[in-house]
Amino acid sequence: MEETARYYGTGHRKNATARVWLTPGDGTVTINGVPMSQYVGRKSLELAILQPFEAVGAVGQYNVTAICKGGGISGQAGAVRHGISKALLQVSPDMRTPLRRQGFLTRDPRVKERKKYGRKRARRGFQFSKR
Repeated sequence: MEETARYYGTGHRKNATARVWLTPGDGTVTINGVPMSQYVGRKSLELAILQPFEAVGAVGQYNVTAICKGGGISGQAGAVRHGISKALLQVSPDMRTPLRRQGFLTRDPRVKERKKYGRKRARRGFQFSKR
């Protein structure tokens, strides 16, 4: 029995984490068992998820299976993109340069700031009333 190659990458963005597996195939993307177009629901996020393949010229060559946890749809889409980029490095280390140039290997460190006591949100204070 032949074993097909599977490449793994973990992606993070905001509070979202994505575990991503690439297998040679026709370019099908599945997130949490649902096709990408149904799960994401926005064309801009679909395009963002597929950007790493365009950067290395591998559009339609790999099937993507991703499991996402935490965050919202936008954060999860960014996490899947990051995971795909890291999995592509396992396919071929030569892909590092184009992926790095476009910034797909850098984890976006921006996360929501915690709420502080005596404030309404992280920085917003309560409304001041003079009288």
